[in-house]
Amino acid sequence: MGRIFFIGPDFLKKEHLESFESKGDVIDRFKTINNITFRPENKPDLIFVDKDQAKEPSFKVFLDTFRDIPKIVFSDERTFRGFSVWTKNPLTFPAVNPSSRELEFLVRKALQEKEFMAGNRTLRNDLVNLKKELDFFEEVSRTLTSTLDLNDILSTIMEKAKKIINAEAWSFLLIDQETGDLVFEKTSSKKVDKKKIKKIRLKIGEGIAGWVAQELVPVVVPDVSADPRFSSKIDKQFTLKTKSIICVPIKSKGNILGVLEIVNKTTNEPFTKDDLNLILRIVDHAAIAIERSFIYQKMEELSITDDLTKLFNTRYLNRTLEIEITRANRHRTSLALIFMDVDHFKAINDNYGHLVGSKLLVEMGQLLIKSLRTVDIVARYGGDEFVIVLPQTPPNHAIQIAERIRKSVEQNAFLKKDGYSLKLTASFGVASYPESANSKEELLRLADEAMYRVKYQTRNGVYAIV
Repeated sequence: MGRIFFIGPDFLKKEHLESFESKGDVIDRFKTINNITFRPENKPDLIFVDKDQAKEPSFKVFLDTFRDIPKIVFSDERTFRGFSVWTKNPLTFPAVNPSSRELEFLVRKALQEKEFMAGNRTLRNDLVNLKKELDFFEEVSRTLTSTLDLNDILSTIMEKAKKIINAEAWSFLLIDQETGDLVFEKTSSKKVDKKKIKKIRLKIGEGIAGWVAQELVPVVVPDVSADPRFSSKIDKQFTLKTKSIICVPIKSKGNILGVLEIVNKTTNEPFTKDDLNLILRIVDHAAIAIERSFIYQKMEELSITDDLTKLFNTRYLNRTLEIEITRANRHRTSLALIFMDVDHFKAINDNYGHLVGSKLLVEMGQLLIKSLRTVDIVARYGGDEFVIVLPQTPPNHAIQIAERIRKSVEQNAFLKKDGYSLKLTASFGVASYPESANSKEELLRLADEAMYRVKYQTRNGVYAIV
């Protein structure tokens, strides 16, 4: 069993006492609950206590201190009078002049009950942690569909992660594509100068972050002072004290994008493997977000985004359709295309001017991005026309998506911040590969024809060629 406290006069029969001692249990005896002394590591596994100890002045303190320890309360009277103050406390079992077999049964029952309650506490803690994780991933998903800004994405993801594992600070080091060095892209630490730290570079292999970037292996270091890989360069420059660290590579398609560092626990405890495992689950989402942000940045550099809306342009749309048709053939899946045209857009320009019309198109593009998955592509086709590419999406689902976007457009008030609150509708055409089209050109043509069929008849509707 382990350690047993006997509290009160000698209420145990000699054979009972010998039975416990013969099993190697450590027995501590105390005359009353008032003079119990012990170190936390010597907390008992079981307590035998005389019923009359409830009259002692430190009774409530005793119950609070040993709330999670099974207590067998003895009485030599053949009555249960006086037990009520004990049994209000969990893990308390009355023993009225018990026989050896009765005592053995009570001990077994008490220890089983303790194990059961400990299991319940573990389950409750697991549920609390699971809810935290679910809330986190829900927030991440919202972030991924609402912004393309790398700083916004990193801040949202990592501030949530920091709270979950009680971290003091985090930093994201980005690989400089020209030099291969690690550069501090973003940090949450309030102890560093944000401009100065961005000028610091780490070579691949330098420090724990450099080692992780080189080996592509995540690490948790409970005590950096005992790890030869640790570099104190940052600590010395900003008068920091790094104690424990988690370092994880951010990868996409086998290529290193950067390294995530999480520094020190607010509780002063070291990070554990459980903390690392949680961060690894988070990193998968972070990698998607970071890669998506990089793609949009590169698209701008390669002039394949629309200057006004910052959505993809027709050059990128054509390239994407070729890639997605190849992928659809390889995986035998469907590729859907939605053509969208803003109804009566010319009237907006005529009545409010082209500047308002341009702002409206920008807001329309953001509304489309928020309505779609991260794998979907939105392109401005020209003027007030938009094209949405839906990989691995069957025709019936594409129609539902188009209808959902149609309702979002219809229900939205555009340019509210500018004082307009304009109400608009849009016409949608849907086509699918390979169900209705046999090529990229035919897919574009059919979706365009379906959209114009709506535009010249009812407007504010969805028509699909399937």
